[in-house]
Amino acid sequence: MKVYNQIAQLINSKVKELPLDDIKEILEVPPNTDMGDFAFPCFRLAKVFRKAPNIIASELAVGLKDEPMLDNVEVVGGYLNLFVDKAYLAKNIFESFCDKDVDYGTSEDSKGKTVVLDYSSPNIAKQFHIGHLRTTVIGNALAKIHTALGYKAVRVNHLGDWGTQFGKLIVAYKKWGSKDDIKSKGIDGLMELYIRFHDEAEKLDALNDEAREWFTKMENGNEEALELWNWFKEISMVDFNRVYDLLGVDFDSFAGESFYNDKMQPVVDELREKGLLEESEGANIVDLSDSDMPPVLITKKDGSSLYATRDLAASIYRKNTYNFDKCLYVTGLEQKLHFAQWFKVIEKMGYDWADQLHHIPYGLVSLKSGKLSTRKGQIILLEELLKEAIQRSEEVINDKNPNLENKEAIAKDIGIGAIIFNDLYNNRIKDVIFSWDKVLNFDGETGPYVQYTHARASSLLRKGEYTELNKNIDVSKLTDEYTINVLKVVEKFPSKVREAADKLEPSIITRYIVDVAQAFNKFYHENPILVDDVELKQARLTIAYIVKNVIKNGLDLLGINAPEKM
Repeated sequence: MKVYNQIAQLINSKVKELPLDDIKEILEVPPNTDMGDFAFPCFRLAKVFRKAPNIIASELAVGLKDEPMLDNVEVVGGYLNLFVDKAYLAKNIFESFCDKDVDYGTSEDSKGKTVVLDYSSPNIAKQFHIGHLRTTVIGNALAKIHTALGYKAVRVNHLGDWGTQFGKLIVAYKKWGSKDDIKSKGIDGLMELYIRFHDEAEKLDALNDEAREWFTKMENGNEEALELWNWFKEISMVDFNRVYDLLGVDFDSFAGESFYNDKMQPVVDELREKGLLEESEGANIVDLSDSDMPPVLITKKDGSSLYATRDLAASIYRKNTYNFDKCLYVTGLEQKLHFAQWFKVIEKMGYDWADQLHHIPYGLVSLKSGKLSTRKGQIILLEELLKEAIQRSEEVINDKNPNLENKEAIAKDIGIGAIIFNDLYNNRIKDVIFSWDKVLNFDGETGPYVQYTHARASSLLRKGEYTELNKNIDVSKLTDEYTINVLKVVEKFPSKVREAADKLEPSIITRYIVDVAQAFNKFYHENPILVDDVELKQARLTIAYIVKNVIKNGLDLLGINAPEKM
């Protein structure tokens, strides 16, 4: 970006009729280096100068041909293609990295701002399954990306810890469960009871009435009901935290649905006071016909609240508590209408922060053989999937590098990293196809491939005894095609972090670090690094140092570790 800005300023010095910001807007980076490092389209100048774009480009070329930062200037139709002097390019990119060193890619541009992220949110007493993977890793990555830009990130796990299902579980526990059995089996035991309840309720509908009665007791503060409910939560959190530990994910708040029980009535009252609440067949709604959306149900006929009511209360609480600049909700695409509806209600309530609420939808996970559909009571548990990834990674290590130290820890980094990387590789709105062959491939555009590139760079640095950035290298040694390509990719990292935050899209980082790894591997194969020429060796080791840090920082933004050895 430093060189980009300098080129824009250079053109602006020759074309004062076009503001600098406009020049930056249309200045391009060609997809092929044969077309130059930058390309400036002259079509917008045709009306200003009353000349054909190709003539304007030719005149500009004459005025730029003696500029020391440029190697060459070519006119192709209405485009002016600019070739930057390689030593100049290398020097400027290298200096940009030197300014940050190991913190390259971070900034304080958004210091003082707060982002609240609502993600993961499993249901209490239900096993943590693969359906929760995407929300968890997307939310975690977005939190890390925003933190890298200076935001204070508040990670919220809005647990599903309230509702009639707990009445069902209490009935099931009292009829068929035991304390020792649940202590022994944990959340699996709770799931067995929950499934049994549904099986039995199909034969005896009166069980559903009992469940509703117990949930009413919970809502009314019954000591026994709440004691069981809290116990179920504690058991569930033990299971959830094991999975979060494997994924390296943590949260600042576990305030779930139950937290907002006493905060919903004030919202209902406010809606009524502002004239937004309407009665419809005994229920209370907010009409959204003027926004071409169905009405939002606020309270049912019996006065009980719904998800929308709870979400409204939660957003107001979070704004008052954290004073966020962004509040992100990472949930499936199927909830798009739900969020659009209650976001609109916040707007109708007159809150000027309605535009700070963002739904972050994502697609489904499916196997090669089809959608991850399961029979009743049978689900693909996330913990089992992660452990299998670790086991498979260890098998690969035993095959390729059996004497590797700390094999178990490295296998964990590779296995967990492979699962996360696969999930975050494509645009989040796209469905994810899960295939072990693809996920753990060391040669494709995968987590293990990027991690292996990091380990390769680390190995070179150890062998070359290069421990910290050498700022005094001879940059003239960094002008060959493969080195320049690495530097040009590396230079994009800070802008890619910003782009990922602006577009709320972690895949921008995932795909970017694949580009870094590919550029470095070409450089590695074409340029001997541990050579006798001391200055050349230092310069090329510096490239390995820069790449190692960019990959490490990029993987960290995704929630993935970068092993030093593999």
